[in-house]
Amino acid sequence: MSATVTVVDYECGNLFSISRAIEHCGGTVALTSDPEAVVGADRLLLPGVGAFGAAMDTLHARGLFDAVLEFADSGRPFLGVCVGMQAMMDYSEEFGRNAGLGFIAGGVAPIPDTGIDGAPHPVPHIGWAPLSPGPRGWDGTIFDTIEPGEAVYFVHSFAARPDESGAIAATCDYDGHAVTAALAHGSLFGCQFHPEKSGPTGLRIIDRFLAF
Repeated sequence: MSATVTVVDYECGNLFSISRAIEHCGGTVALTSDPEAVVGADRLLLPGVGAFGAAMDTLHARGLFDAVLEFADSGRPFLGVCVGMQAMMDYSEEFGRNAGLGFIAGGVAPIPDTGIDGAPHPVPHIGWAPLSPGPRGWDGTIFDTIEPGEAVYFVHSFAARPDESGAIAATCDYDGHAVTAALAHGSLFGCQFHPEKSGPTGLRIIDRFLAF
């Protein structure tokens, strides 16, 4: 699918891997830190690694925070990846309360450090985990070409907790906890996992984003 994805370059994401994945799917990548280019994008991808607050501070410092908000109001397709997905929420509790973009009501909270049986488990949650449809389901989203149970790759210590469960497109199970794995709200999508590191399943999600 031939389409251009504008990837926000704010030094808080794995730009090389995500760019290669988009190109593998036939898309064209436009890396930018220019707010005007963000506002005018056909499709926008917000990557993110590291701490939530630092990512938000950098977006503000570069004039990109308001540009991403303006883009989201346009109705054109948006994809947030990892911390980029968490940024879609109102706030995060990581290292104090930090405000997000506020696309979806709710916050970002730590993954529980024990399973539902009370036994400790590793945090961050790292590795492959199968996806299950959330209350939103996958119809009409960029996830609608994958099957329940397909596994994707996670690296995270915090997870989104929307106020309304209807924003949750997919979950994964972590020792009995249903962790938010993907969000969908109109043309705005988020992946807590890394689609660029998730093999054929991740590439189909990116391909669907190019076609959305």
